[in-house]
Amino acid sequence: MQQGTILFSFVAGIISFLAPCVLPLIPGYLSYLAGTSLTASGNKRRDVFINSVFFVLGFSVIFALLGVLLNTALSAVATNLQIWLSRIGGVVIIFFGLYLTGLIKIQWLAADHKFTVTKKFNSRYLTSFVFGAAFAAGWTPCVGAVLGSILALAATQPGSAFSLLLAYAAGLGVPFLIVGLFAAQASHLITRYARALRYVNIVFGVLLIGLGVLIFTQNLNMVASFDFINRCLLTP
Repeated sequence: MQQGTILFSFVAGIISFLAPCVLPLIPGYLSYLAGTSLTASGNKRRDVFINSVFFVLGFSVIFALLGVLLNTALSAVATNLQIWLSRIGGVVIIFFGLYLTGLIKIQWLAADHKFTVTKKFNSRYLTSFVFGAAFAAGWTPCVGAVLGSILALAATQPGSAFSLLLAYAAGLGVPFLIVGLFAAQASHLITRYARALRYVNIVFGVLLIGLGVLIFTQNLNMVASFDFINRCLLTP
């Protein structure tokens, strides 16, 4: 079960990166932090990549701390309370899944609640790290619902909270690094396929609803054992 949920968290990180309100802004944002253009070459391109590394480290540290806090706060919870946590977490995940599919709309979730940083430090690397941490601490309509679902999932599995949040950070971070390495080419591809990105949230929302149902009914172990596939194949 742990491997399945960790993989799901990693995919959730990628989905957050592909969010239509985030992805189109990323190349220009990394370029801004590095203080150079996307079409620069040589050392300037290296600066964009290194700044993207520190940006990823910034939000990875925040997510890792969240995992540690959840693990510490919930690991000693009694078994019967953990069952209720699973039910509550399942409902929360279903709620976020419905939100991502567009079936329900909540005004508060549709607004940005960002932790903003206005100061640039003498070191561009430190600036990128701080902006990455601020990115993790904020809320955007696209990313927040996915991250909220992963936090709810982590709350239902306190012992795996750190691994789940770290997997989410990795899923979000690896594409950041790829864009940082190939910023100009990535910008072109993003512009070309931007319209198709809106369907990513819908598909993942449906997956979240299914995951939430499994968690609520205490059947999440079916994901790891693939019993759900066997049952579907054997059912006439």
